[in-house]
Amino acid sequence: MEAARPPSTAGKFVVVGGGIAGVTCAEQLAIHFPSEDILLVTASPVIKAVTNFKQVSKVLEEFDVEEQPNTMLENRFPNIKVIESGVKQLKSKEHCILTGDGSQHVYKKLCLCAGAKPKLICEGNPYVLGIRDTDSAQEFQKQLTKAKRIMIIGNGGIALELVYEIEGCEVIWAIKDKAIGNTFFDAGAAEFLTSKLIAEKPEAKIAHKRTRYTTEGRKKEAQTKGSAGNMGSALGPDWHEGLNLKGTKEFSRKIHIETMCEVKKIYLQEEFRISRKKSLPFPRDHHNQPVTTDKEVWPVYVELTSEKIYGCDFIVSATGVTPNIEPFLCGNNFDLGEDGGLKVDDHMHTSLSDIYAAGDICTASWQPSPVWQQMRLWTQARQMGWYAAKCMAAATLGQSTDMDFSFELFAHVTKFFNYKVVLLGKYNAQGLGSDHELMLRCTKGQEYVKVVMQNGRMMGAVLIGETDLEETFENLILNQMDLSSYGEDLLDPNIDLEDYFD
Repeated sequence: MEAARPPSTAGKFVVVGGGIAGVTCAEQLAIHFPSEDILLVTASPVIKAVTNFKQVSKVLEEFDVEEQPNTMLENRFPNIKVIESGVKQLKSKEHCILTGDGSQHVYKKLCLCAGAKPKLICEGNPYVLGIRDTDSAQEFQKQLTKAKRIMIIGNGGIALELVYEIEGCEVIWAIKDKAIGNTFFDAGAAEFLTSKLIAEKPEAKIAHKRTRYTTEGRKKEAQTKGSAGNMGSALGPDWHEGLNLKGTKEFSRKIHIETMCEVKKIYLQEEFRISRKKSLPFPRDHHNQPVTTDKEVWPVYVELTSEKIYGCDFIVSATGVTPNIEPFLCGNNFDLGEDGGLKVDDHMHTSLSDIYAAGDICTASWQPSPVWQQMRLWTQARQMGWYAAKCMAAATLGQSTDMDFSFELFAHVTKFFNYKVVLLGKYNAQGLGSDHELMLRCTKGQEYVKVVMQNGRMMGAVLIGETDLEETFENLILNQMDLSSYGEDLLDPNIDLEDYFD
């Protein structure tokens, strides 16, 4: 016999998470079921909404992300109710969730979109900042105003952006790869961009397109509830716009990159003094440096696996994210992916009945198309949230639904160092083994085009700059046409590819 359910809300659609995946999912459910109540449970007073959405091509999309007060979502969709609270417990057998405010919500179908949290190189060190969301970016800006030197650990999108934006402060950037931006490019593209790091930046920022609602006033009370550190959703591609990332020194850019190394140990000032070890000064241009020890005394010191030690004011940990599954595990037997996400099948369904997941929290566990891979990016969070809602609706109405087209081809457009960057398919030859070849075309300071070919077929591409090749390449990857006969002509700038392949 089933236990008597508490007299709480009867089963409805419940979505957990106020980031892109959760909000997109809730909006779609609200459209599919205009007379049903959709519950969106989020720990933050602001949600992330997609604005200015543009379908650039079949699979490429561009949009801005805007923080909005929860009320704006409720105004747009009268059947969405936002509950501002964290999830305490999920009781999957009883089909209900307990929220931090003490209430229970019984669901008919549940979608978990709680995102991911930054992997910190070490927990609980006041000099180590993890950057993942807008609140931590603001915190970072406060710290930077008094910094003379910082260290950035990590080689993903946020590290790349940070390094480019910071001025007036020495930056030591430690990466575990041979070249920067490894998640996004190969060494050639990295080289193309690095020259831009050394060049002076153009003055005058273009006005940015995001409206910001800060949660200053409400944050204080929220943090006393012990929920500090789990607020806020992921940053987008221009999160640093409008933040004044300037340190204390009056020069534009001083960056030193330490490659092929990771953090071995972090010392606080006193520990370092006792250790009797020596730290290095900031590497100046390659005039034989007579100075081998840093005279300055720093709040924190980092020892790298390359045995080098540098002191700095603080460390930015930008080493990726881990899916935020903790609140949902207790008493529930979810299947998890190797990256720690909730495994979902090709209908975004987890291993537990009536529970779906989308965005950074989930791990795609279906047999993917040969030119798609999961990456924890905003574009995929939007696509997954949208598709999860479609699948939840179909299951409720007893209909079948096809895999969404956006999972046919990996496609992402972003900006790095002020260049437009388009990534398509297996742009880094992910999983292709050694029998692939690369074709390159590069005009320094202007564009960089790389194509990944296998057996005469295009499998992926990286386009940096205004190349106007994205639609043509997208079609060539999707239709897997045999291009062997074109050889190197494929990238000849004097040949108009579009005429060939229309």
